[in-house]
Amino acid sequence: MTTATTPSSARADLPTWLRVGVLSFGGPAGQIALMHRLLVEELRWIDERGFMAGLNFCMLLPGPEAQQLATWIGWRRAGWRGALVAGGLFVLPGMLCMLLLSAAYVTFGELRPVSAAFLGVKCAVLSIVLEALLRIGRRALRFGGAVWIAAAAFVAIYILRVPFPLIVGGAAVLGYLLRASPGVEHAPSGHALPGHLRLVAAALLAWLVPLAVVLLLTGAGSMYSRIGLFYSVVAIVTFGGAYAVLGYVADRAVGDWGWLDARQMADGLGLAETTPGPLILVLQFVAFVAMFQATQSAHPYALAAAAAVLGSWVLFVPSFVWIFLGGPYVERINADERLRGALSFVTAAVVGVVLNLAVWFAMHVVFARVERVAIGPLAIDLPVAASFDARVLGLVALSAALMFGLKQGIGRTLLLSALAGLALDYATGRVS
Repeated sequence: MTTATTPSSARADLPTWLRVGVLSFGGPAGQIALMHRLLVEELRWIDERGFMAGLNFCMLLPGPEAQQLATWIGWRRAGWRGALVAGGLFVLPGMLCMLLLSAAYVTFGELRPVSAAFLGVKCAVLSIVLEALLRIGRRALRFGGAVWIAAAAFVAIYILRVPFPLIVGGAAVLGYLLRASPGVEHAPSGHALPGHLRLVAAALLAWLVPLAVVLLLTGAGSMYSRIGLFYSVVAIVTFGGAYAVLGYVADRAVGDWGWLDARQMADGLGLAETTPGPLILVLQFVAFVAMFQATQSAHPYALAAAAAVLGSWVLFVPSFVWIFLGGPYVERINADERLRGALSFVTAAVVGVVLNLAVWFAMHVVFARVERVAIGPLAIDLPVAASFDARVLGLVALSAALMFGLKQGIGRTLLLSALAGLALDYATGRVS
């Protein structure tokens, strides 16, 4: 098999996976590059062909592909214990960092210097989203009709307000039907690993039983239940990375439910960019802030932390389900042109969805007010021209120059933009 790895034990591999988890900055591209350098080139745990086969498989799955790739390699090396160690440690350092940063945010986020620094961070986040849009676009818009699929997805989500899961599902079905290719019958049949189906069942129970307990103990209308159910749906439809689903989350959590405001959403994404682990950890911040603001308890930090942990649990445990379910058949899946066609259509649609996220951030960062305007039977979010802030646009231009012109990394761009926000606040008065 091309996907073979050197056998090991979960305990022996633990220090390496902890190192990966702590150093996994830079989004999926940086995380995958880190694992390739460490696991393929330095430690030779898996060969190049096997690594790419696993990566291609993980890109077909919903959820964070870098964490899933780590989980799959850990499983091939040390069974289910290796999968838990690899997948768990990939996420755990970032979860802990985000938990601490979320608590600090709700405690100190309204102080003037902190607000000014976060304004600079939000401007940098807009540039980061634009960079992600260009990166995803270069990868996804390579086949005939891809631009039209992206445009249709943007119109569907921004103007028609079609739910993100329907856009992803429709693109996948269309790609699967239109990209059928001969030669699939020669694909390898795949080889099940020991305990394959038992592991799938165990992962499903680990995902759904805690959610059921929360529903029973707190009621279907509680904030805990709403977070658990909503994030479970997000876990199923998160194709194309965190940027693809953030617009959907913002529409619901900010626009429809009022869990937090647009400023807080942008701040959370800025925090997620500075921590290790998958960018989707921003949703842990959303859960923390939403519960902290909604609760009337004398212990808001404990309740908010519980909501954040629940959110992360139902976001990341499903990744183990997908890996245990499809992992034994990586070669067969990689050889199926129809599945790759479905992925190509989904990634093209994701470009339109990420464009929607970029527009959403641009409006809420550069303009102080955004209103939903009725245009015939439709309602579209449009900025209020009188609330335009040229000083904020200057910060956006600075962050864009740092990222695109001077080729600064995400961390340095965020830091320098935060300092610029502080300097602007000091020079001209409060801008946040």
